[in-house]
Amino acid sequence: MENRKILNIKKLISPLLIIFFAVALRLLPHPANVAPIAAMALFGGAYLNKKYALVVPLIAMILSDFFLGFHQSMPFVYVSFLLTGMIGLSLRNRKTATNIIAASITSSILFFLITNFGFWLTHSLYPKTFSGQIEAYINALPFFRNTVLGDLSYTALFFGSYELVRRLLFKVKAIDPEINSG
Repeated sequence: MENRKILNIKKLISPLLIIFFAVALRLLPHPANVAPIAAMALFGGAYLNKKYALVVPLIAMILSDFFLGFHQSMPFVYVSFLLTGMIGLSLRNRKTATNIIAASITSSILFFLITNFGFWLTHSLYPKTFSGQIEAYINALPFFRNTVLGDLSYTALFFGSYELVRRLLFKVKAIDPEINSG
């Protein structure tokens, strides 16, 4: 009976559940660029079965974009999202606080560079010159701060809450002999 309770709790903290929670958060109003996108990709890469690690977060992202809308530079968003998922894959056996923070910041930088390049390339706001590209990056800097803050916050929330609950479950299982029998 207790084993079923443990299994039910494990289902509640499933990586898939956390990813769909991230999609819901993305759909709620939030400050510009403070979204769980990179954290969702990092988390999926680090915890989902390898054959689903990149696909499930990407599908979740696309589904949420049906509600939020698509734009010309979406392919660049998805490329940065997939690269972030690949960074998450590299965290699988190296999930330390330092590595997770570094992965989150690296993902923020990748997102900034790739998506602002895509915006410059697909929109007519800036001239298609090197100085136009630099101007696009400079004008995007105020959004970068929010990206980093959002990525770090959501990464800490997803990885931290998952690991905390997982460790609590293992402690309960180790302490309670009835849970281990059966």
